Amino acid sequence: MALLTPDSGLLFWMLISFGIVVFVLAKYGFPIILKMVEDRKAYIEESLLMAEKARIELQQVKTEGDQIIATARKEHQAILAEAALLKEKLIKDAREAALIEAGKVVTESRRLIHFEKEEALRDIRTQVAEISINIAEKVMRNQLNDSTEQQKMIQRLLDEISISKS
Repeated sequence: MALLTPDSGLLFWMLISFGIVVFVLAKYGFPIILKMVEDRKAYIEESLLMAEKARIELQQVKTEGDQIIATARKEHQAILAEAALLKEKLIKDAREAALIEAGKVVTESRRLIHFEKEEALRDIRTQVAEISINIAEKVMRNQLNDSTEQQKMIQRLLDEISISKS
């Protein structure tokens, strides 16, 4: 038996020691190590799930943010359009008010011009009448210088009065 040499006892005891260590590790160490590996695996899986949830939530937040920005842009455009319409309406209203006011001013000016024209015509008629009377008076004085002319004139006026009464 060449296998049983003085060193083979040492090998035997080494195998026994190794077997005991393997048994103790298998009985007490491996379950703890396996439990730690399983716990670590569960922690990693849980972390991956939480990371996926966070990614999904981040995507949702990003989508909501994009929707809010799009809504804000639409509202901004609507406000600008409304402001442009209001501006045009104000300008139109101001033009209409200016035209109405201009019409009133023109009407009032025409009325004043007509009134002043009538006043000027009355004044001219009065002056013409006064001048005509002055001229007639001077002509009559020249014609009626002579008493025979005066008598003829009186006779003619009386004849005209009697004709008009008939």
